[in-house]
This record gives sequence, structure tokens and C-alpha cells, in this order.
Amino acid sequence: MSVSASPLAAHASPSFATRHGAVNRPLWIWLVIGVLGYLALPWYAQQDANGLLAAGQVFASEQTGNGLMQAAAFGRPWLWLGLLGLAVAGAASLMPAGRRQGAVLLLGGGLGLLALLASGFAIGARGWAFEWLTQSLGELGTRQPGMGWGAFLALAALLVLAAFGLARRGYFKGDLFVSAAVLCCGSLLALFIVFPVLKALGAAFFLEDGPFSLAVMWERIAQERNFGLACLSGAGQRCGVAWNTLFLGLMTATSTTLLGTFMALMAERASRRYARPLNVIALLPIITPPFVVGLGLILLFGRAGVVNQFLEYAFGIPPTRWFYGWFGVWLAQTFAFTPIAFMIMRGVVQGVAPSLEEAAQTLRASPFQTFMTITLPLLKPGLANAFLVGFIESMADFGNPIVVGGQFSVLSTEIFFAIVGAQYDQGRAASLAWILTFFALTVFAIQRGLLGQQNFTTVSGKGDSGIAMPLPTGVRRVVHSIALPWMAFTLIVYLFALAGGFVQTWGRDYTITLNHFRTAFSVEWGQFGVVWAGTAWNSFFTTLKLAAISAPMTATLGIGIAWLLARTEFRGQGAFEFSALLAFAIPGTVLGVSYILAFNVPPFELTGTALIIVLCFMFRNLPVGVRAGTAAFKQLDRSLDEASVMLRAGSMQTLRHVVLPLLKPALVAALVYSFVRAITTVSAVIFLVTAENELATTYIIGRVGNGDYGVALAYCTVLILLMSASIALIQWLVGDRKLGRRPAAPAAH
Repeated sequence: MSVSASPLAAHASPSFATRHGAVNRPLWIWLVIGVLGYLALPWYAQQDANGLLAAGQVFASEQTGNGLMQAAAFGRPWLWLGLLGLAVAGAASLMPAGRRQGAVLLLGGGLGLLALLASGFAIGARGWAFEWLTQSLGELGTRQPGMGWGAFLALAALLVLAAFGLARRGYFKGDLFVSAAVLCCGSLLALFIVFPVLKALGAAFFLEDGPFSLAVMWERIAQERNFGLACLSGAGQRCGVAWNTLFLGLMTATSTTLLGTFMALMAERASRRYARPLNVIALLPIITPPFVVGLGLILLFGRAGVVNQFLEYAFGIPPTRWFYGWFGVWLAQTFAFTPIAFMIMRGVVQGVAPSLEEAAQTLRASPFQTFMTITLPLLKPGLANAFLVGFIESMADFGNPIVVGGQFSVLSTEIFFAIVGAQYDQGRAASLAWILTFFALTVFAIQRGLLGQQNFTTVSGKGDSGIAMPLPTGVRRVVHSIALPWMAFTLIVYLFALAGGFVQTWGRDYTITLNHFRTAFSVEWGQFGVVWAGTAWNSFFTTLKLAAISAPMTATLGIGIAWLLARTEFRGQGAFEFSALLAFAIPGTVLGVSYILAFNVPPFELTGTALIIVLCFMFRNLPVGVRAGTAAFKQLDRSLDEASVMLRAGSMQTLRHVVLPLLKPALVAALVYSFVRAITTVSAVIFLVTAENELATTYIIGRVGNGDYGVALAYCTVLILLMSASIALIQWLVGDRKLGRRPAAPAAH
């Protein structure tokens, strides 16, 4: 018996070892990553260099030292706690998989993670970061700057190991990948959206080095400049900036929603010949910087614009600045954001089931009655979403108020001047951010409240081969009489905007010239080769580089979060989703201010670096990737995932080989939007740029401020061509999804 059992044991032992190694291999990989974070990279941030370039000097000095050297030789003993956490997790990796291993993993990863984060927040560049710690423990002789790449790797490894511990304990159905994905994505959302926004809004409650006070907050918000109503007296005085912003937001949201709806109805229900021109118009605001429309309107209605010149020539009316103010900003924002409302409403109009309209007409309802009682009520979700987007875009818009606002002040520009002006009043900027956030979230809550209890389902699994009802005659005439002139006016504005870069001086000398392009983008041949002599090259290359880095990361993170929301279930999923979409409800100006306030001190000292701009691009544009991915996942049957799991594929393999190939349209949408918005955004990053990291939009704003419209518009033309080519390249690289459908049969002869 013993002889016969020996071979079986010999065969069973390698099988167990192999299985044990395969199960614990992810733990070993992340342990190695954590150890590399302590040994191979500088522990603290390198503000004057890349940080990664100092990897070969980790034993050279205190500035570039790795985590082990910082703890052993440079008087920072709290860093030993992270190594202790890795050691405990390393012991767990030698144990068999199970709940006991999970408890040890959770202890090691959680201990190291919390210890490093607590020490990072408590100890800063001047010792203890909090006064009560100084009073309790005395002055601290050792300081520490912001965390660098070494600390980032160690923290990431400890977080993933703690997530593995949760999975081993039975959470997330025991799936290591899902557990790590949820905790990593949740930590990124908490760190780069929730934390900075709360820190920025919290600054409104403090005077400099003062205690927390609600009275301070109220005093800042209730200022006459914010909520003054002197304009109602008719004495020519201006209203408060809060009322200006609210008034402008409501006006813009209303006009863009109405015009977008008319254009969508004309494209889908009036005549198909308008579909292609409307598609072109819809694409224009996406691939143009936000203030191009404002510049085009200045060339039309400004002091030296065509309209004022004509009035002076024909009627002797001297040119004035009548266009600058709320009217000019409202008109510019309506031009800029109407195509976005059109794209939203077009999809909603397409989704109205023809069978419902046919049923109403079968019951002897007239076309007009059918439109008013069936079609229009089913457009409510689109109308509400279009209104919300128009309102938030208006409040977050910084470019158009700067270009054509004149003396008309809004919250976005006030926040900007509070931060970058001579006053540098962070408290005032934070209080204005509270007002802006309150307005945005209030409209968001009203929209959710109005639509939350209603059902608008029009597309089901049943076939619907009906033909969409044409617009009633009266409605069609109204739509055409408003939408067609607006389309023509939009094209004129954009043509003027682009033409301004090809003339010598608009309003004075209309000689055709390429001097503005030479000023911005001239190239010369010098002694050592090509010389990028144009003044715009630095900002152009910087913008292109940062957008190319951030776009794939934004799309990947957005699709990943969408997968977690659509295909997994876990506690706190509602808060997770809210955090992912918070950047959409928070205006870009608020997000930019929050990054300045949150990341200019340890433990995350990023201000002045290119990394903070990349992060702002990522998390500002993240909601679009999440929305696109969520919508795509709703079209995919769960049976595809289940079939992959039944064939013993893990979650990561299923996501890579089954799900992602079917998500190419959503991936293209996320990549295109992220790349284009990274190039054209201004409100979120206006506070983050430096002389070394100047962006295209800030360069253009500087030229506009100097009155050099020709160079600004020449730059805009180059950006439009660049983004058009980039969109085509992204679509070509990603390709189309293959659904395995047979081609249509050839027509019979």
C-alpha cells in the first residue's frame, strides 16, 4: 500500500505547487512592484526634473534618495511602516489561498497604506502640517516634500495587496481583478475629484491661518459684488456676478435647447437633405477652441467689425462697443453650445417609436395633435439633458466672457482674477466656487427630480418597422424659419473667424497675407538644423504631447469604470458612480481652482508640473468615457460575459478578448472627445499653466488680450486642421467592431 501511494503523492505534489503558484502569482508581482518603489526610484517628487530621470541616483543624496535610504539614513523612520506592510503581505503570499490569507494580506496592505498616507498628510515641508500636532508633540526637525514616483509605486502596490486581501476574504465574489479595479478606480476618483473639490470648497470657511468659521463663509458669499441688485434701480449700476451668471446660464440653456431641438427635428423629420450639413455644423464646436465663435462675432459686430463699418458708411453712425457685454456673451455661447444640444436631441428624436405615433393617428388624432401629445412629451429626457448641458457649459465657459464680456462679469472670470490677480484671495475664489457649484447641482437635482419617476422607454425588443411621422405643416414652417437662418448665420460666423487669420488687419487692411501664420509657425534652417522660430511652437508641441498622453488614459479609465458599473455589483456602488460623474456637474473653473489648492503642498505637490495638467485633462473629461461606455454595455448581452466565464476565463481575460472588441464605437468616442477637449479646454487649466507648460488656449487668450486677433485666428485654423486629422487617425487605428453578420445578398438581375 505504501509503495503504491508514493507515486500518487509524487504526482499530486507538483500539481499542488503549480496550482498554488498560479493562484498567488499576482500577489508576488505586486510585492515586487512595491519593493521596486522603495529601492529603484526617488521617494520624493523632483519638481525641477522628470523624477524618473533620477532613478540612477537613488543612493546619491537626500533629494534623490529612495525610500530605504530616506528611512535608514535621512531621518524619516515613518517610512519603515510601508516596508513592514510589504513584509506582512509577503508572508501572506506564502500561505494557501483562503480567508486566512486574506486577513493577513488586508492587515499588511492596509497597515502600510494608512501609515504612509497618514505620515504624508501630517508631515510637510515645514514640519508638522497641523498646529495641534506641533503643540502636542513639539517641533519636528525632519521635513518631507511631496511624494514622488517611488512613493506612488509603493502606495499602489499596498493598495492592490489590500484589495487582494478583500477578495480572498470573499468580497467581490473572490475575484482579485475586480477587487483591485474597484479599489484603484475608487482611490483615483477620491484623490483627484472628491478630495480637491472638497478642499477647494473648504477654503471658503477659513481666513489665512485662522480657525474654521461659518461667518467667514457667509460674509464672502453675501458680498454686494456677488448678489447685489443695484441694477434693478435703473441707475445704470451692474448686478452681482452671481445673478449675472445665473441669468446668462438660463438664457443660454433655453436658447441652445430650443435651437438644438429645431435642428434635430429638421434633420430627422423634415428633410433628409439637411442631415449632412447639420452633421458638419455639429462637429464645428467640438474641434474649435471655445472662444473662436467670440472672435468671429467680434469681426462681425465689434468696433471695427463689418456691421459697424456698414452702419458708419451707410448712415453715419459712429462705431461703438455696443456688442460687448451680456448680449455678446450670450450670443457667443448660443453659437458655441447649440450644436451640442443638437447632437443630444438628434439621438432622442431618432429613438421615438413610430408605432406610438401611428397608434395615435389610428385613433383619429391629427398630425399636430400627435406631435403635441405623443412626440413632444417623449422628447422630455433629451430636452432636460440638453438644458442641463447648456446651463453647465455656460457657467463653466471662460473664453467667451473674457473675449466679448467687456464690463460684464461672471463667476468663472471672477474666480480667475481672484486666483491670478494681485489680490490672490483663495478664500474668495472658494466662495465663488461654492456659488457656481450650488447653481450647477441645483439644476442637476431638478432635472433628476423631474425625470426620475417617469418612464420614457420607446425602444424594446419588439420589432418596429413603422415610418416616422413627418412634421406637421405648421411645425415644419416654424422649424425651417428659425433653424435655416441660424445654420446660415453659424456658417458665416465661422467663416469670418477663419478668414480673420488670412487678412492683414481686420477692419483696416483686408490684404490677403500669411504673415500671421509665419509669426506663429515659421520654421527656419539654422547652423544646427531646423529652428522652430514661430512663437506658437512651444505651446503647440506641449499641448499635443499632453493631449496625446491624457486621451488614452482617460478612455481606458472611463471604459474600465463603465465596466465596473455595468457588470459588477459591490457595496457603495452609488457613491462610486456619483464620484465618477461629479466632474461633469462641477464646472471646469471650480475643478481648476481645486487642483491649485489641493496639490500645491505635500503629500501631493504637483503645482507647476506637466503632470497636474494631464491629471486635470483626465478627470475633467472622464465622465464622457464613463457615459459612452455605460451606454455601450447596455447594448451587450450579459450572456457573452457568462459564456466566457463558463469557459474558465477570468474577468480580465473576458474584458480583454470578449468585451473590448465590441466596445470600439465607445472607445472611439472617448478617445476623440478626450483628445479634442484636452486641446481646446481653457477654464479648467487656465490656473495650472506655467511658462514651461504653456498651452495652445492660453497662448491664444494672450494674443487676444493684446488685440492680435490675426495670430490668434491663424492658430485656431491650425488647431482645427490638426483635430480633424486626429479624429480620422483615431477612427482608423481603432477600426470598426466586427459583429459577424453576413453581407446583404446581391440584388437580382
